[in-house]
Amino acid sequence: MNEERANGVPAAGEPLLQVSHLRVSFQTDRALLCAVEDVSFTVNRGETLGIVGESGCGKSISCMSILKLVQGENVRYEGGEIRYAGENTLTMTEKQLQTIRGRKISMIFQEPMTALNPLYSIGDQMGEVLKLHTKLRKGEIWTRCCEMLEKVRIPNPGEVLQRYPFNLSGGMRQRVMIAMALLTNPELVIADEPTTALDVTIQAQVLDVMRQLQGEYGCSYIFITHDLGVISEMADRVVVMYGGRVCECAETDTLFEHPYHPYTRGLIASRPYRGMQADRLPVIPGNVPSLSNKPTGCPFHTRCPDARDCCREAFPEETTVAEGHTVACWNYAKK
Repeated sequence: MNEERANGVPAAGEPLLQVSHLRVSFQTDRALLCAVEDVSFTVNRGETLGIVGESGCGKSISCMSILKLVQGENVRYEGGEIRYAGENTLTMTEKQLQTIRGRKISMIFQEPMTALNPLYSIGDQMGEVLKLHTKLRKGEIWTRCCEMLEKVRIPNPGEVLQRYPFNLSGGMRQRVMIAMALLTNPELVIADEPTTALDVTIQAQVLDVMRQLQGEYGCSYIFITHDLGVISEMADRVVVMYGGRVCECAETDTLFEHPYHPYTRGLIASRPYRGMQADRLPVIPGNVPSLSNKPTGCPFHTRCPDARDCCREAFPEETTVAEGHTVACWNYAKK
């Protein structure tokens, strides 16, 4: 048994994280609303998994559930398993989860202005991560924080550590969040739409930094976004979600070249591209259904141009259409 396996960490090429049949609901006064239903996916060591879909499709809830960050008296983790290093994080105690959060699995939140505390300096907030998860002394913590800010291409890191979040631009705050996420050299980084609020130039710079750091540290990414352009640049594999379910999963190039699910085809068709002749981008009619009014069967059937009676009656089983490429659609279901 090699050292990696002895420590419970997957060797290269093995799954780092396995989400199986995850189901998350919210209890309201009127009903139990299911936000994530029977979601399964795997993250391999050193890869970037992209998760795409419109707002309200269950992307963030699925990924925040990995560390049980969806919390509250009304939250119900109703089923499934999330396996990391051989352990199911859904059954871990809060104390056990604290040894993983920020140390083995870290998160880059969608809006750094609200994720960073305006009452504490950047140095205090970055240093807190190292105080919790390492035995570094005060001077070593400061040095480590400066090194990480340099790696995300922030000039004058010592000065920035003394500033507060509101003193920094959006791009600088996002780089700070990336630096914080990688301070402890985690195995997995969950990035929840990390470039949504940035302009195109800064977005490209941030993505370049993330690629560079992944190559240096060998970590895995889960990249949550609705931007297919970002996914085409960053992801090795893609999971497409709709209505709290997985519609399609494939390697990135395969998904863009041979999309099977009508929802995937609609997302790709609505993406602008160089040289397009149309005066208006194609759109998917309608809206993502609310949790309180989810349709029966396939949740996409109310907007799908290929919907049939069977689509309204039951959700299709996952079908393998090619090696590494699965789709949940009645048009490709096993007969």
